[in-house]
Amino acid sequence: MDLDLSPLGLAVRKARQDRGLSLRLLAERSGVSERFLSDLEHGKGNISIGRLLQVASALGVPLAHLVQSLDRPKGPARIALVGLRGAGKSTIGHAVADRLNLRFIELDAEIESAAGLPLSQIFEIHGEAYYRRLEREVLEKILQSARGCVIATGGGLVTNPESWQLLLREARTIWLKARPEHHYQRVMEQGDLRPMKNRPSAMAELRALLAQRTPLYAEAHEQLDTSLLGLDRTVEAVCASTGFSP
Repeated sequence: MDLDLSPLGLAVRKARQDRGLSLRLLAERSGVSERFLSDLEHGKGNISIGRLLQVASALGVPLAHLVQSLDRPKGPARIALVGLRGAGKSTIGHAVADRLNLRFIELDAEIESAAGLPLSQIFEIHGEAYYRRLEREVLEKILQSARGCVIATGGGLVTNPESWQLLLREARTIWLKARPEHHYQRVMEQGDLRPMKNRPSAMAELRALLAQRTPLYAEAHEQLDTSLLGLDRTVEAVCASTGFSP
């Protein structure tokens, strides 16, 4: 049975583009022809370990970084975006889902639908423990039924060990990072001033929350800095990192 090299091709192309290299320059550095590199990036033809090692060396990445892409599951992608509010999970999730022709799921919206209440009232009436239990139940149903999807999760999901470990097992998780001031600015631009209203220490609290959750977010399969990449490049990077193409 022929091995599907398209995930390897995507990994090579992403590494090359991340370093701002043209095919011609990569060919010069690696000693592998430009035509062969083009075929490799499009998943065509086989490549020897020796040649792949040359490409990895020219890209400045370990060989294992490229080869591990071949271990990704085939079939519909299931991508979960994690991070604090204002990371861009909804905006980027919608764009990635459109690009890969997948269903987009806003986890908080599904929780609201299941509870018949907006999030604010769920917390006010039932408390956080009830919300976290419902979050787990809704997430389980989504993962059981939706094989190809992009899930935008709530910022605190990682604090629930059961839900977080379930997501890590069943989906490719990507932490969308951003600088604290960008989280703050994006939430305000969404028209939600509640976290900042009458709270002069809101930015300090946000920094502390981010520091507290960073070790958990860092357990995700991949990290992408939206402050550095911007919207379009982050969408491209998420699509490439999954090993699936439209």
